[in-house]
Amino acid sequence: MITELSFNNFKSWKQIEKMRFAPITGLFGTNSSGKTGVLQLLLMIKQTVESTDRLQVLDFGNEKSPANLGSIHDVVHAHDMAGNLGWSIQWSLSDSLTVKNPENKKEVLFTGNQIGLCVAITANERGRLAVDKIVYSFADKDFAMQIKPSGKSKYELNVTPSGDFRFIRTHGRVWDLPAPLKCYGFPNEVNAYFQNAGFLSDLQLEFERLFNGIKYLGPLREYPKRQYPWSGTEPADMGQRGERVVEALLAAREGNVSLKRGKGKERKTLEQMVAFWLKELNLVHAFQVEPIAKEGGNIYRVKVQRHPSSPSVLITDVGFGVSQILPAIVLCYYAPEGSVIILEQPEIHLHPAVQAGLADVFIDAVKIRNIQIVFESHSEHLLRRLQRRIAEEKISPKETALYFCESDNGSSKLTELDLDLFGAIGNWPKDFFGDQFGEMAEMTKAAIELKRMSPL
Repeated sequence: MITELSFNNFKSWKQIEKMRFAPITGLFGTNSSGKTGVLQLLLMIKQTVESTDRLQVLDFGNEKSPANLGSIHDVVHAHDMAGNLGWSIQWSLSDSLTVKNPENKKEVLFTGNQIGLCVAITANERGRLAVDKIVYSFADKDFAMQIKPSGKSKYELNVTPSGDFRFIRTHGRVWDLPAPLKCYGFPNEVNAYFQNAGFLSDLQLEFERLFNGIKYLGPLREYPKRQYPWSGTEPADMGQRGERVVEALLAAREGNVSLKRGKGKERKTLEQMVAFWLKELNLVHAFQVEPIAKEGGNIYRVKVQRHPSSPSVLITDVGFGVSQILPAIVLCYYAPEGSVIILEQPEIHLHPAVQAGLADVFIDAVKIRNIQIVFESHSEHLLRRLQRRIAEEKISPKETALYFCESDNGSSKLTELDLDLFGAIGNWPKDFFGDQFGEMAEMTKAAIELKRMSPL
């Protein structure tokens, strides 16, 4: 789980320092206030991790990518190529990582379940990227690979504080290290040149696991269909537009996947969980995915029953909201435990009551599935329900990290909402969700003026 994020010179953000992440992390704010930029940084890193090009420092994406960012010129803050792009991310592991002495396997060198990575990148006037340094923090030590003062793309490896550990060179000629792989990886020469640096690949692997485990659902969902083909595949996620949601439901059914519900509660299948929440949100009474042919077919349809007394109909024949919220619910319970789920505007096309209910879905999912949900939203109703659940002690303020984003003279500004044990926000920003009292006052003034001008 991501616990902290800092970065500088990315899109509308000049700098963010030590942004706290929690199991439920939400970004609110006006349009073009920088909310999406925070998510795009994480998606850009994910794209880079999953890229097959080991020499590509950053993958800015394309029209098929979760984040299509163009070039370094488009990404760097204020298009100022003199500004360095960098970030620092902290995350926790589900199990502790132990590093043993390669010469004495019984001796433990380091152990811990918290890792950090700091990356600094520069670009020349032609937009060519270079990694100045990468620093992995683990067990109170920083393991850094950084460019030498002499430059010329030659790097050195060091540890601080050195204390009782230092990197031991392999006997032979002292070669300089080449540049890091991508923006975070140690080149193969590290293991060849140093006798006790093998554990660095373990830190790198944990970073890759973190970002391979990020699942993303975009704000624009596909329209529901009257039928869905399924070839037996098991999708990794819902797709950016939720286009693989039925495949995920069928794959979970075929694999006999059942979900725990807490102590003393009966386990549910993924399909039963989805049906439960759709009913709980008062969207439908019943939900089912069924084959069109009784035997041997691979074409399926999604049927829902709106009320107990109404007939079952196709999902295309009910309100649009069901198909829009479906991928978000399925993703929360389909993604492997420990995943980080990124959602853009999960409330889109939903009634205010359903927007509020999304908060309950999030709380339930993070509690029973050990996932992390990071979202950006414009929904006051979603925020209000989170506040209420904090007051009801369904979730604690520490388990949420909610932020307000705003634009200040061309740069984005981040404010963490200060929630107390009663769910109250101590630093409510001015006109957070518009000027409601001002609107009411102006409406009242207009009504008084209209009555004054109207003939008796």
